[in-house]
Amino acid sequence: MIIAIDGPAGSGKSSTAKAVAAHLGITYLDTGAMYRVITLKCLRAGIPVTDEKRLSEVSNGTIIAFTGIPPQVSVWMDGEDVSSAIRSDEVTKNVSDYCAPTVVREALVNQQRRIAEGRSIICEGRDIATVVFPKAELKIYMIASVEERAKRRLEDFKKLGVEKNVEELMREIEIRDQKDSSRKNSPLMKADDAIMLDTTGMTLDQQIEWIVEKARALQ
Repeated sequence: MIIAIDGPAGSGKSSTAKAVAAHLGITYLDTGAMYRVITLKCLRAGIPVTDEKRLSEVSNGTIIAFTGIPPQVSVWMDGEDVSSAIRSDEVTKNVSDYCAPTVVREALVNQQRRIAEGRSIICEGRDIATVVFPKAELKIYMIASVEERAKRRLEDFKKLGVEKNVEELMREIEIRDQKDSSRKNSPLMKADDAIMLDTTGMTLDQQIEWIVEKARALQ
């Protein structure tokens, strides 16, 4: 079974997907982290988002791996643990730009499909149900209010020691929503057969229970 979760930044996709994977005993594929890895590598190397040749080389030549059991999953880039580095403010602000080029998306989608071959997985992102796994058995589109998502992001940044405020984060989220929804290649959108889940006001446990129930009904 493939469970595909799409939705805007901060809607609760990552935390929920990791926990659902643990509950169901299936693989969690963090596709968003993969795009963050490419963004981090490009920023470190000073590769502009307009340089498609070098973007293609990085996207096809980077070894991305995951270790651990959800929710404690580590992300590796060419043998380096970058679990914290890919969550930095700089990466967060730039990931929408670096994940938009076709050369990047095609390279990572191919990797994601290879990882999923012959196994049950849950994954989340912006185009999982529409592009990466259009035949997924369970498709979910998670949303939440901008204010709620900003508050969640604020907690994430606090853990990283980054000073932010809710108003600033709301502006950043609105900008990212616009970029993700309007990009030409694989824009953020709800698949026709996806189930909408508004997580505003929901606890993490409630989100997990909702998805687990849907998944088990299909098994």
